[in-house]
Amino acid sequence: MSAQHRFALVAGETSGDLLAGLLLQGMRRRWPGLAAVGIGGSRMIEQGFDAWWPSEKLAVRGYVEVLRHYREILAIRTKLRERLLTAPKPEVFIGVDAPDFNLDLEASLKAAGVPTVHFVCPSVWAWRAERIEKIRRSVDHVLCIFPFEPELLATHSIAATYVGHPLANVIPLQPDRESARHALGFAGEDTLVAILPGSRSSELQYLGQRFLDAAVLMKRERPDLRFVIPAVPALHARLAALVDQSGLGSAITLVQGQSHAALAACNATLIASGTATLEAALFKRPMVIAYNMNWLSWQIMRRKQLQPWVGLPNILCRDSVVPELLQDQATPQAMSRAVLDWLDAPERITALETRFTVLHDALRRDTAQLATDAIEKILAR
Repeated sequence: MSAQHRFALVAGETSGDLLAGLLLQGMRRRWPGLAAVGIGGSRMIEQGFDAWWPSEKLAVRGYVEVLRHYREILAIRTKLRERLLTAPKPEVFIGVDAPDFNLDLEASLKAAGVPTVHFVCPSVWAWRAERIEKIRRSVDHVLCIFPFEPELLATHSIAATYVGHPLANVIPLQPDRESARHALGFAGEDTLVAILPGSRSSELQYLGQRFLDAAVLMKRERPDLRFVIPAVPALHARLAALVDQSGLGSAITLVQGQSHAALAACNATLIASGTATLEAALFKRPMVIAYNMNWLSWQIMRRKQLQPWVGLPNILCRDSVVPELLQDQATPQAMSRAVLDWLDAPERITALETRFTVLHDALRRDTAQLATDAIEKILAR
């Protein structure tokens, strides 16, 4: 093994950048001199990552939306592959989520002799089960964040390790709401709703105005309500324009990043389906999960769905513990009513907090140690 390890990573959006940043932190503790290159965002760059392309380039969800960016994404993948296979090759390639981009790249790199690891098992247990064969062809090892996944992958002869969810160690079992409110400038007695319309441009397109319209309806019924929207840097200007037009004035606060502070501080959240819903669950917050997308993309995706739920909290709890309002159901009126229902039901919130605490405990592992142990075994080959 080389004195200074060289790894390549690709994280395709904000949530992947967060997970990859936490993984890189553990990798750097184990291999202080490592060099890491590829596609990533600010969290990875903070760990010394050399981002050849920003992760925002891959932050596209939905079949129709991907088609619009297909040529650019394909060109990036081709150039990345060529660059990675030019000496010195990486000792290991780690694809962090973004399976539509990473699995094809991993198959190509694996065929060229580069060991491949995929961090975050593609959710073949929820939809697109046919992708399991592509995983088997493309990946030497899968680092799983949910405890039931390695056994499922083993039935298809795919090597995997359960490493826990990195965020379960970052987010405290008992979040400090008061400190988070103080940091964001809210009073302890404020009734605060966090609004998270997603971190992708397409999500803001389909959800941004709907979520703000829901906030207006909530405010009309409960004048005391306050709102906070954490915005990823790439979408801050667009969100600011929507907020200015909402008429909510000082009742709504837009902050740069700080999604964890917003979730820690809030009484409830209206949130786009995705990784952020698991973060909200780890903060033990009642939520209403909503999603709306291109009609054709929705029709294609719903036909590939294997679970009765799309939200990670419901899937992991195997129960409808929080409301899901999808596509035509995601109206401002329905979203407003569902959030207000939480605020009026403290006994439901207490029961939900108990469920989410059990889930949090199940996801807590020494992720950095387990992940780097698995990577070390691949290096030793």
